[in-house]
Amino acid sequence: MTVTLDFESSTSDSSTRRALSDISLAVAKCKKIVVVTGAGISCSCGIPDFRSSDGLYALVKQQYPDVVLKGRDLFDASLFRDSTSTSVFYTFISQLKRSIDSASPAPTHNFIKTLEAKQKLLRSYTQNIDGLEERVGLRGSSSRDAKSTGKGKSKLKVKEVRNVQLHGDIHRVRCTFCSAEFPCIEEHLKVFSKGMAPDCPECFARSAARVARSARALKVGTLRPAIVLYDEPHPLGDDIATIQTADIARKPDMLIIMGTSLKVHGLKKLVKDFAKTIRTTSSSSNSAGSSSKTSKSWTGKVIIVNKTPPGSEWSDIIDYHVAGETDRWVERVLEDWKKMRPSDWEVQQTLTTEGEVEGFKVVKDNSSLGATKSKEKGDLPVKRLLF
Repeated sequence: MTVTLDFESSTSDSSTRRALSDISLAVAKCKKIVVVTGAGISCSCGIPDFRSSDGLYALVKQQYPDVVLKGRDLFDASLFRDSTSTSVFYTFISQLKRSIDSASPAPTHNFIKTLEAKQKLLRSYTQNIDGLEERVGLRGSSSRDAKSTGKGKSKLKVKEVRNVQLHGDIHRVRCTFCSAEFPCIEEHLKVFSKGMAPDCPECFARSAARVARSARALKVGTLRPAIVLYDEPHPLGDDIATIQTADIARKPDMLIIMGTSLKVHGLKKLVKDFAKTIRTTSSSSNSAGSSSKTSKSWTGKVIIVNKTPPGSEWSDIIDYHVAGETDRWVERVLEDWKKMRPSDWEVQQTLTTEGEVEGFKVVKDNSSLGATKSKEKGDLPVKRLLF
């Protein structure tokens, strides 16, 4: 049965405060944490989510009152069947992309990077298309550096991917005909904002080369945002399945879900598969030494941090629902962690002169949630089940 902990009441309720501290300690002790995130973790960045009253669906209706189109329809693959809905989609995406470009990572994004820096993150999986994880230094599955460069279809390099982008990346565009991918640049946004799609440069170049040889011109595809819509296959779905299988085989010891209502079928299956593995691993570990003081009772936890509670189907799967904002919860976890395990926040540095070791100095790691940033850019999309 899922236990709900009201984050706001933790200041006055001792049992809630104690439970939250226990969860913080579990985070600090676990070594193979899987993180699953949704739109809720980016709300504080100024990017609206997809389902709330002031979310993107509602904003679509406000911006296009004369178009008979539900907000969700703008993220469904069927929109491409109609020229009007396609035009609205391109216009809206151009505005969303500009909004994302002006946003900054939230404390929650930096918390995930902190887990990575402390060698506790097994992998991060996100429904988000904003690429903010890449900005804090978590290499995404759409990054060019995460893909093998050989002949034939490119493959994701499992060890290189730290953040699996289940819905693709708004910072990339993909050809509807040849599937070539490119960074989404200002030139593309200007065309999108007019409700149109730019031509694919690769298709155009191939066609122009044939015409120059007096051969028949080839079809030229158009570019669309490299995000994965509802009822649309994932270009890298097989690779993502391989990554998940590899992570399950490594026996994760904790699952943290943040900022998602767990409504999408593919994501629900992913979460249930990880939860089952974590429970099984924890049970076998604890039963082997249940009478021992070293029994790892803090492992095997499945936690969701979200303003709204999970549905009844999750009552036997999720251990704790922390009702509140993810940013506030991660700040509380780090505060508890530093108090309970201060040695985790000390690093040993080597002082060198001209390449030779002179000595050692222990210093405090004062890196804050907002300190880690990266200039890496995202690169490619995803396939198969819709997460």
